Amino acid sequence: MEEEITMRVEERFLNYVVVDTQSVEYSETSPSTEKQLVLAQMLAKELAELGLEDAHVDEYGVVYAKLPANADGFPAIGLNAHMDTATDLSGANVQPRIINNYAGEIIELNEEIKMDPKQFAVLNKHIGEDLIVTDGTTLLGGDDKAGIAIILTAIEQIIQNKVAHGDIYVAFTPDEEVGRGTEHFNLEKFAADFAYTVDGGDIDAIDYENFNAAQAIVHIQGKSIHTGAAKNKMVNASLLAMQFHSLLPVEMNPAYTEGYEGFNHLLHLKGECEEAQMVYLIRNHDETKFEQQKQLFFEASAFINQRYGAHTCSVEIKDQYRNMRTLIEKDMRVIELAKRAISSAGLVPRSQPVRGGTDGAALTYQGLPCPNFGTGSYNHHGRYEFASIQDMNKMVEIIYQVLVSAKQVSEELAA
Repeated sequence: MEEEITMRVEERFLNYVVVDTQSVEYSETSPSTEKQLVLAQMLAKELAELGLEDAHVDEYGVVYAKLPANADGFPAIGLNAHMDTATDLSGANVQPRIINNYAGEIIELNEEIKMDPKQFAVLNKHIGEDLIVTDGTTLLGGDDKAGIAIILTAIEQIIQNKVAHGDIYVAFTPDEEVGRGTEHFNLEKFAADFAYTVDGGDIDAIDYENFNAAQAIVHIQGKSIHTGAAKNKMVNASLLAMQFHSLLPVEMNPAYTEGYEGFNHLLHLKGECEEAQMVYLIRNHDETKFEQQKQLFFEASAFINQRYGAHTCSVEIKDQYRNMRTLIEKDMRVIELAKRAISSAGLVPRSQPVRGGTDGAALTYQGLPCPNFGTGSYNHHGRYEFASIQDMNKMVEIIYQVLVSAKQVSEELAA
């Protein structure tokens, strides 16, 4: 690969993370926050300057562009990443800092916040690398601005090196962190044969197993009575919320689970004597167990209503996304191409169960096979987030290899 590069991947990344793109859970607009459009317009302009066709931001805040094929026989490949950052911690006023040649020491993010490799063992895998960290007051935004930087840098190298390639479609979505990334996704504009999200951690992984996911909203209606006259009359909704939670399996707390183990995560709780509401995330790789988990919420609600009166408790469950494995396994070419690209970069490819979800899962269920690559960023959604410049560069190499070798690999697999 030639080395004529206009902008390094870390330069792009640092440009993007200082733009606040945090999404909002309960917004009725698309995108959920106007500030996501600032980065969207930046990216559309950058894509157009690189020479991609029809680079634009649509009415829902999704960025689309296409690099037309310059050779025949290639499959059309899509690349996707999301622009928004998580709701867990502020994404405003991000102050990134580069630690060159990390030596394994405790990283002082600020006077009070430190990142100790004894606590964050993943740091030990990146000794000798150049790490981008936060100042300890915000998240970094590697999830998923690292993915955006990787995609754009790989495409820039494709163009500069004038290599043969097929149609390449690019899309950057808003609101992935609140489960709405593909809510208005236009597959007619993104007319790929298959695609990859670039949204994760380890760069040796190509992942096509993710949680089945749902959100449960539990509403408790109490009865507020003056405490002096409350006997046999008051129904404290906050106390009933605690009782409801106690009816769910304690071992399904996410803090007690790993690998393929599912969980029920109490995400939000607000309550008074008169009224209380809880929001849960329900997750499981196994579809049968997933349905059983959801049923437990209705059974808990029925118990509360039987004991305290009809309409005391109500449960609304909304499915968010599904495990893409059953669909991807019908045609594993998209995985084989990715594994060969990872191998060509000197890594041993692997697949692992993703304890989360990506836009790729939803796109797969819309008919577009879309497994997930890593980005070289870690400890997402918090102040201890960091990204490895070396890992990001290696991912650029992997994406580049996917795009230029797609014809040869497809022909070999079809033979």
